[in-house]
Amino acid sequence: MEFSIKSGSPEKQRSACVVIGVFETRKLSLPGEILNKATDNYLSDLLRRGDMEGKAGTTLLLHKVPGTLCERVLLVGLGKERDFREKEYLDAVATAVRSLNETGAFDGILYLSELAVKKRGVPWRIRQAALVALSTLYRFDRFKSKKDPVRRPLRKLTLIVESRADLAAAEAALAQGQAIAAGMSLARDLGNLPGNVCTPGYLAEQAMGLVKGGGLKAEVLERKDMEKLGMGSLLSVARGSRQPPKFIVLRHDGGKPGQKPIVLIGKGITFDSGGISLKPGAEMDEMKYDMSGAASVLGALQASAQMKLPLNVIGLVPAAENMPGGDASRPGDIVTSMSGQTIEILNTDAEGRLILCDALSYAERFDPECVIDVATLTGACVIALGHVATGLFANNDSLARELAGAGEDAWDRAWQMPLWDDYQEQLKSPFADMANIGGRPAGSVTAACFLSRFAKKYDWAHLDVAGTAWKSGKEKGSTGRPVPLLTHFLLSRADLLME
Repeated sequence: MEFSIKSGSPEKQRSACVVIGVFETRKLSLPGEILNKATDNYLSDLLRRGDMEGKAGTTLLLHKVPGTLCERVLLVGLGKERDFREKEYLDAVATAVRSLNETGAFDGILYLSELAVKKRGVPWRIRQAALVALSTLYRFDRFKSKKDPVRRPLRKLTLIVESRADLAAAEAALAQGQAIAAGMSLARDLGNLPGNVCTPGYLAEQAMGLVKGGGLKAEVLERKDMEKLGMGSLLSVARGSRQPPKFIVLRHDGGKPGQKPIVLIGKGITFDSGGISLKPGAEMDEMKYDMSGAASVLGALQASAQMKLPLNVIGLVPAAENMPGGDASRPGDIVTSMSGQTIEILNTDAEGRLILCDALSYAERFDPECVIDVATLTGACVIALGHVATGLFANNDSLARELAGAGEDAWDRAWQMPLWDDYQEQLKSPFADMANIGGRPAGSVTAACFLSRFAKKYDWAHLDVAGTAWKSGKEKGSTGRPVPLLTHFLLSRADLLME
């Protein structure tokens, strides 16, 4: 979809549709009041008659409104004015774009981007409007023989700023929003693909394909390369599958020579049956989403290249399939990780940490500024935080605060969880250096504690996205999270995050 930024009065806009906000108690937003005056109180008369009350999520489409140059006016409910904050703004934009797309209008002019949001300036509103608009219009129908029809889909969206002095900052923020949305779309596409298509090899092909877009370099390590490196933990997960594992290294070299890189690691289990510790059959199809961490890292690297961030960013994706088979790892097996530490595998369904630990060891060679891993790691994190917040663990509180702040800026929120040494006791094994599980209590914490044993040589954070990377039920599908969090973190590190 095409975007543009403008400044101007609503009654002077020639467009298929102008979008105006209405608060509860039938109060028009400031652009609405300007438009209402031009229409000789046409809008306020409608509201007074009860045609719309301004409740959040409601809309009213008007045709051929007198005194205007546009074909339609779309009124969007904003809810209570005193409660209007980030979430209400984002919901209003999503409602407006969804409704615009259903009206048959080819283009729309969004006056919601002028609305005041507490502690958020023009760049934030524009960046988020673009991101929300593109996310709302996202569709995945690649495998449908008959596509769901969309009549005259929305082609162009103009975002309005109050002053011409804001145009330059708004244009820069718009470019950021579009890049982040493109990264999210890539992550969602990869996540929504079935396991028989999105294999470790397919992920590697997609990573190599990103190089053609410019700004990225890629390398793929094969099984023999991993054997030479001593990645016994990662390789143990892939033993039961006919699909060979891949280890993807993707680089964005946008920083100065010698600048330490930020390393992002994404869990790439393209299908997780649980292995010998087989999962229950119900909802096992959703284990195609177990590579969502990998997908989000690829999306974040693509966005970094598109925004030409002046940073060195490295993406590492250990990719494998976790399947039962004659050569699959058994509960009780002991494997040696790349770090030399030995692991007793008590449950083969706790495989994500087994591939991540070798990736964490591999990251040491880059002398990183920091390392962030992203993984759909534990069902326990879903129990703790539901589907709202990503679990955040870190061995450095400053890094944790940065990531949590980036999540707030992106409205892709994360909540810091404890990483205390007390929990390490649960990982003790009588036969190896550690067990790969610590029992039911604090399952997401002990999983993070396991990973922390391989991340002692640098600042490190772990994002458990098991509850946020995809949705079940009626809206089933990948969310693209935490691409917004990661990209806002990178923008902040590059000193390019405008508020």
